[in-house]
Amino acid sequence: MTVVGILGAGRMGRTLAGLFVDAGHDVRIANSHGPASLAGLVADLGPRASAVEARDVAAGAGVVVLATRWEQVEAAVGAVPSWDGVVAVDTTNARFGPGPDDVYDLGARTSSEVVAALVPGARVVKAFNHQPIPALAAELGRTPTERNALFLAGDDAGAKALVAALVRSIGGAPVDTGGLRDGGALQASGGGPLAGHGRLLTVAEARAILGALPAGARGTAAPAPPS
Repeated sequence: MTVVGILGAGRMGRTLAGLFVDAGHDVRIANSHGPASLAGLVADLGPRASAVEARDVAAGAGVVVLATRWEQVEAAVGAVPSWDGVVAVDTTNARFGPGPDDVYDLGARTSSEVVAALVPGARVVKAFNHQPIPALAAELGRTPTERNALFLAGDDAGAKALVAALVRSIGGAPVDTGGLRDGGALQASGGGPLAGHGRLLTVAEARAILGALPAGARGTAAPAPPS
């Protein structure tokens, strides 16, 4: 059991909160409107869920999930006094709409690198950003399917192992795509070959896509080792 902080209570935050609670984790949820605004959500999730101020979301948590829209990221993470040593799971995509070209121009940086710069000292892992949000609940919930490949990228092996264990606990099959920059780009919405499929992939499908990439583009992508 892991204490999971979730920063953001939109569709992604609510979906992951439900999956984590069902898997036996304690969840602390925060948003920009304060704990009172989350009373209904917490009641629906049950006794393993609680609402906290954004500044307290990382206190005592094993993992903090960033689950806001892209334009909210800077303000959301700025509410946390210190990210030093925190395993921060970045679920965001640099998008302003659903279309294939509705992507912010970040220049030479990837979205993962932008987020990492906003949370100095954090151990950032990119995850949960490559599939439609409803697919998480539909294919990892109470009636899971074989489509359960979930990708993660990061530069800290220990942080990735922790997130991989969290993924397994909700019925996912973690696939390590490599470092934060290159691996994150593989799974990024708006061009990454592991995103944009409209659903979760099976592990076999994920391996086929990764295997078809040029060697230099694959990085260290591989199924995550068992925890």
